[in-house]
Amino acid sequence: MAKKVVIAGAGLGGLSTALRLAYAGYEVEMLEQHERAGGRLNILQKDGFTFDIGPSFFSMSYEFKELFDSIGEPMPFELNELNPLYTVNIEGRDKVYRIFKDLEKLAQEFSAIEPDFERKAEKYLKRAGEVFHDTEYRIVKKNFNGMLPFLLSMATVPKKHLPKMFRSFWAELERHFESEDVKIIFSLVAFFLGATPFNTPSVYNLLNYTELKHDGYWNVKGGMYKIAEGIISMLEKKGVKIHCNTRVVSVQEQGGKMVSVTDQNGKVWNADLFVINADAASFRGKFLNRSGFTEKKLDKMDWTLAPFTIYLGVKGKMDGIAHHNYFLGNNFRQYADTIFRSTVAPDKPYYYVNVASKSNPECAPEGCENLFILCPVPDRRVKPDWHDADKLADDIIQDLGKRVGFDIQANTISRTIYTPLEWEQMFSLYRGSGLGLAHGMNQIGAFRPANKDEKLNNVYYVGASTHPGTGLPIVVIGSKLITEKITHEHPAV
Repeated sequence: MAKKVVIAGAGLGGLSTALRLAYAGYEVEMLEQHERAGGRLNILQKDGFTFDIGPSFFSMSYEFKELFDSIGEPMPFELNELNPLYTVNIEGRDKVYRIFKDLEKLAQEFSAIEPDFERKAEKYLKRAGEVFHDTEYRIVKKNFNGMLPFLLSMATVPKKHLPKMFRSFWAELERHFESEDVKIIFSLVAFFLGATPFNTPSVYNLLNYTELKHDGYWNVKGGMYKIAEGIISMLEKKGVKIHCNTRVVSVQEQGGKMVSVTDQNGKVWNADLFVINADAASFRGKFLNRSGFTEKKLDKMDWTLAPFTIYLGVKGKMDGIAHHNYFLGNNFRQYADTIFRSTVAPDKPYYYVNVASKSNPECAPEGCENLFILCPVPDRRVKPDWHDADKLADDIIQDLGKRVGFDIQANTISRTIYTPLEWEQMFSLYRGSGLGLAHGMNQIGAFRPANKDEKLNNVYYVGASTHPGTGLPIVVIGSKLITEKITHEHPAV
């Protein structure tokens, strides 16, 4: 008889794990507290508009191919490569920069501010690529059963990369480029992942390599939620049931194992194995009462910034904006230095805008646009009160309208705001942190909450705050890692 697996949480990590395990012969059942599976990879449907709630693009697209190749199925959605990758509008600049994967084209964008850019970028990206490929299979795509194996694996990484662990992302950029604008634009990949380039180790310039050289950026035809829908359809064919509006409120242990979880209605869910697709740190504290994960200790950890998101349905076509765009002020260093510890909403916020209707017209009624706006803000440890949410939204909308030459406020048909409080409540994000634990050197690999429980032999974790980390393709890799552990330690039959 096949072993039964209960997966608590139906985010991308949980869905990917369910897919791998179902095709490996396990009986799988999923519990999801939200009204729809997908976690942060979700949709908001309102007033005739459809919005991607969270992620709007990704790199390392080949990890999705690996997922479906591993079960012998074709990819159930169609990928679109972004070209240009995005635009960057910096306050006070006459030029809106278009960021291309083609370095020759990108050099033309920067010709007035960074002489000999293409040669400099090739050198910078070559070194970033070496970090990526020298750590991909030694660290990112490898399971660790404790600190010693991790440290031994770290020791196999070429020593030439060691200085990057102690140098900041920004400091590495300063070694290669002169223009402040170029350094700001290259560092956005860190900033909008919930950290700043001034406190992020320079090893993460490998992200510039993945976006500009290795794989580029991609989204999905018809909207990002097609990823979740495609996986859900496959799970249904394998008999996997997803129970939405089902929140785990307690767990039961016996003999060094988890034997069941109980939902908010008192229903008990028994299984042989459990996969937790909730925050791996806060789950250990809240449900397992682990002394290393109390709220006091969690609050001392480094967490990514929280999302403040606005979803706008707008009448009219906005010609002055592309699909993916960043809007920045003229005080980047000061802004990055204060955003983590500010107890008030930013005065001149930096934000990202995704206009999905540019590529997917079906996301909005005819003659309309749908705008998803993301502004990274302090998590709820720093700013617990969001009574000023409407003011921040108004400031962003007014600033955006001015920059793109369109009266957004006068043409708004639909408006929804999610503060860090809503994000925390909807998806159980600790203190509203958007992408879970940050990726400083003390919170990677075995320093991160492990993907197998320390005490319960049949409990595994997948998602942003466990190994290998955050981001859509990374949690897909995480699903592969725990599937390898489960199939080795607890065969299906």
